[in-house]
Amino acid sequence: MENRLKRIWAEGRPAINGWLSIGNAFTAEIMAAQGYDSITIDIQHGALDYGSVLPMLQAMRASGVVPMARVPWREPGIVMKALDAGAMGIICPMVNSAAEAAEFVSYTRYPPLGQRSFGPTRAAVAYGGYGVAANDQVLALAMIETQAGVDNPEEIAATPGLDGLYIGPADLTLGTQGSRLPPGFDREEPEMVALIQRILAACKANGIRACLHCGTPAYAARAIGWGFDLTTVSGDSRLLAAAANASVKEWRALTGAAQAAPEAAKGGY
Repeated sequence: MENRLKRIWAEGRPAINGWLSIGNAFTAEIMAAQGYDSITIDIQHGALDYGSVLPMLQAMRASGVVPMARVPWREPGIVMKALDAGAMGIICPMVNSAAEAAEFVSYTRYPPLGQRSFGPTRAAVAYGGYGVAANDQVLALAMIETQAGVDNPEEIAATPGLDGLYIGPADLTLGTQGSRLPPGFDREEPEMVALIQRILAACKANGIRACLHCGTPAYAARAIGWGFDLTTVSGDSRLLAAAANASVKEWRALTGAAQAAPEAAKGGY
């Protein structure tokens, strides 16, 4: 088994990551066929559960894309189940300290490097065998999203075994700015850009990968220019909504047909 993200980075190239929030294997298959380097299933906020994760990973296999998962929390059970299902990288939310980062890393590594339990049920089939060599291939990416996290990104980034930091700008803004700034992607505020670049600098100083969730390709390209190693550009639900909206708007513009005003709800659909 080989994690192709590691090869891309070793060759000095950046990576583009896709994002799946819809619990559907066909949606996962469609996204995986579009040329992403990796695709992450969002178990934390996505409209899905573990019963959806397994077939989504199966659907992505033919494309050769690197499958990853964002788990709901720093909890060993779901981290290990996602890896056993075939995820090659885990993104863990709300990591606030080096101690929490070390705990998260331990869930992704077999002994003696960690405390992962052995039982790669699907992974062993998907990768034609699976053993402790997975320690060298599975990625552990911690999210810094809170004031506690941004108070010491350098210490978190120095955690042994941690492969990188993943920035979610929406929660980062909410966690550090409170109600002063609304959550969202593609931050332009000088203080938020400076904070994002501080986390990036912590990654570079410790030789780990820096990853950023973006809303548009243009902002993602800027981030790559800053030195980020991986950028996520939007996601399945947002891309579907944007494409559908653009198609409808074009049709209405070409036909001159206005949208009918919706009737008042009368107890159901």
